[in-house]
Amino acid sequence: MSALLSIRHYHQDIVCHEHDHAQLVFGLSGHLQFEVAGLGSRVSRQTLVVVPAGARHACDSRNGSECLVFDVPTGDWLERHLGHHADASRRLLEAPQKVALSVNQSGLVNWLAASPINDPLMARQGAILLLASLNAQAHSQPGPGLPLSMLNAYIERHAAHPIQVADLAGLAGLSAARFHNRFLDETGLTPMAYVRDKRLRLGRQLLHNSRLSVGEIAARVGYTSQSAFTAALTRHFGETPKALRERQPRDK
Repeated sequence: MSALLSIRHYHQDIVCHEHDHAQLVFGLSGHLQFEVAGLGSRVSRQTLVVVPAGARHACDSRNGSECLVFDVPTGDWLERHLGHHADASRRLLEAPQKVALSVNQSGLVNWLAASPINDPLMARQGAILLLASLNAQAHSQPGPGLPLSMLNAYIERHAAHPIQVADLAGLAGLSAARFHNRFLDETGLTPMAYVRDKRLRLGRQLLHNSRLSVGEIAARVGYTSQSAFTAALTRHFGETPKALRERQPRDK
C-alpha cells in the first residue's frame, strides 16, 4: 500500500482498479469524475468520496484535478489509533458514498495538503484527525443511521432468493419509499444496487473459496442463469468468473 496520506494529480486518462484497503479521496482543486461500485459522483473542493475495500472504482479529470488521498491501513490500525471510535470509522468505510465537508473540515484538509505529510508522524496524526472529524459529523446528524450490519446479514442469508426493498425497509422500521430515500442518502446507492453489489461480492468470494461450479454459485447469489451471472460479474469487476477463480483473492 502507498503512503498513508498523499497528494495526487488526475488527468483525462481513466484510472480503473480496486485494492484491499479502503480509501478516502478529498477534493482540493478542479473536478474529478469518480465512480465506485456503480455510484457516480464528482469530487471537488469540500467534498469527499469513500472507496470501500475491494470496491472497483474508476476516475478521470478532463481539465485536471488535485486530491488529498487517505489510504486506510488494513488490520487493526483503526482500533490501535481510534480506540472505541473505530466502530464509527468502520461504518463510514463500509459503503461507497459522497460526503459534503464542513468549512472546518475543508480547512483541515487544505492545511494537511500544505503540510509535510511525507513525515510518518504528521501523516498518522493528520489521518486520525480526519477520521475523528468525520465521526463527529456523523454523530451530529439528526436521527440514527440505518442498521447496515443487520441489512448486510439479511442480504447474505437470503442471497439465493428474491429480495425486495420492502423486505429491507421492514428491518429498518420504515416505509419502502422512506427507506429508499434514506438508503440513497446514507450510502449513495439505491437499495437494489446495493443488493446487487453484495450478491456479486459473495459470488466472487465463492469463486475464490469453493469448488462450486459457476452455475451453482450463480444460483446461490440469486441469478437464474449462469450467463446472466457471468455478464454481471464481468461488468462489475472487469474479469470473467474463470479469471477471478484463477487469480489469488485480493482481500482476505
